[in-house]
Amino acid sequence: MRVLVVTNFMPDASAPQRGRWVRDQVDQVRRRGIEVDLFEFARGRDEYLPATRRLRSLLRRERFDLVHAHYGLAGWVARLAGARPLVVTFHGTDVRHHLVGHLSRRLAWRVDLVAGVSRALFEAEDGRPGLPAVPGSAVLPCGPDLSRFEPIPRERARRELGLDPEGAYLFFPANPARPEKRHDRAAEVAAACGADLLTGGSIEPAQMPLWLNAANAVLVTSDYEGFGMAAIEALACEVPVLSTDVGVAPYALGGIDGCLCAPFDAGAWTELARRHLARPDPRVAGAARAATLSAAGMAERVIEAYEAVLAGAEVD
Repeated sequence: MRVLVVTNFMPDASAPQRGRWVRDQVDQVRRRGIEVDLFEFARGRDEYLPATRRLRSLLRRERFDLVHAHYGLAGWVARLAGARPLVVTFHGTDVRHHLVGHLSRRLAWRVDLVAGVSRALFEAEDGRPGLPAVPGSAVLPCGPDLSRFEPIPRERARRELGLDPEGAYLFFPANPARPEKRHDRAAEVAAACGADLLTGGSIEPAQMPLWLNAANAVLVTSDYEGFGMAAIEALACEVPVLSTDVGVAPYALGGIDGCLCAPFDAGAWTELARRHLARPDPRVAGAARAATLSAAGMAERVIEAYEAVLAGAEVD
């Protein structure tokens, strides 16, 4: 089987981790004997038409058994370039965005398999509609490469990052400039606890395990998440996670002592955060749960979906 993956999740200086989850999935699928080529193009409205032309030319020159696009607008590029059969995985903002979401819902009826990285993307969330449950739709998470994430002694992680070994740190793993991530909520909790709030957004992927392990707890305060990668990575490091009930958080955090999955409530979140800040190195039993959502495990699901599409069958 030869697959072409189409994506514009390109990293840059402001977001060096962008698209890492797509590349992790590609790596894992390749390790299972599937030939995968990558067609990548830059972000920006002026890039879509040239990318469509280049992709159309590539599809005329070479044969692929299946094309798999990540993100709704990349899916439109593949669709307009004539890719068939076409699988499109939607990741979150492409479904919830007030403009792009409409285009994604239209595309869902025009592809061979519409997939969301979580079941939440097929439901309304925070007043925003989800994907239509078209026949044969599927949940195909990317999942993190957990070989990079494991518990590291907090003192060591802080030393390597130049942080105060005795400091009180909470970690907001997203870019504060993204309004849907709700940095204001995380800042409110940190201020109430008297803690320093570490923030993500421009962290190199190789450094993320250190930042997670350096924190007493991770705060995922988002209005919505397509999947919720940071929470899974934190669990793999056995770091406590406080998250709104978005993406896969209800499954990932459910029943894990020391974690919270609930609508944001400053008082309740602050109370739990203070408990973790009072301990020198708080940990939770999260590694086993994280492993069920790893890139390796999800790759098997993706390959099953490919085979079902090529056989003309519905994905279970």
